[in-house]
Amino acid sequence: MLYPGQELAAMDHADNYHRWILDLFRPYLGSRVVEVGAGIGSFSRVILEAAQVQQLTALEPAANLFPILSDRLQTNPRAQALPLYLDAWQPGEAPDSIAAVNVMEHIGDDEQFLRDAYRVLAPGGTVLLLVPALPWLYGKLDSQLGHFRRYVKPELATKLKAAGFRVERLHYVNFSGILSWYVTAKVLQRTTIPASNVQFYDRIVIPVVRRLEALVTPPVGQNLVCVGRKL
Repeated sequence: MLYPGQELAAMDHADNYHRWILDLFRPYLGSRVVEVGAGIGSFSRVILEAAQVQQLTALEPAANLFPILSDRLQTNPRAQALPLYLDAWQPGEAPDSIAAVNVMEHIGDDEQFLRDAYRVLAPGGTVLLLVPALPWLYGKLDSQLGHFRRYVKPELATKLKAAGFRVERLHYVNFSGILSWYVTAKVLQRTTIPASNVQFYDRIVIPVVRRLEALVTPPVGQNLVCVGRKL
């Protein structure tokens, strides 16, 4: 399997964005973490900044991405990369947390993915999700990136509960990203994300939005953050 999207290179240096996600996940991260759909390791490197993470297993089945991921993680004794889907992975020791950042929208049967996550996790473990939100934002860019869907809160909560999880955190983030995505995907009908746009948004916009949303949780946003706990 080859990953067709071109956005991973553009997002590779979005450090403020990735550290924002990590800080939202951090209270729920265990010591043994699995990152599903790790891509080229952009978020993997950030996860390893969390002191509580003693072991990171990064899963990436795409043949054009895995060599880059493996090369990036090979010198870190706390990390390993495997060219697998979650349903094919048989861990020797059950993980405490499974992270999937901008991954579930790429999976045709996302409900089966959540059932697989529940099966693999240790009792009391957490699944940590960041997904694109608001179906009315879906456009050519989503389609080109291989997205099957964008989510709303009730849908995601229902799917997590059906898989057996208790929803501990579920809210929108990145309010300002709604306008950015709408212009890019719906107005301009673009099918790629220019690296220059990502760099500007990450360096200038994200620090401001992050501070504001730490004070007031937005009623809607470009993304949803969700934490489900295995009962």
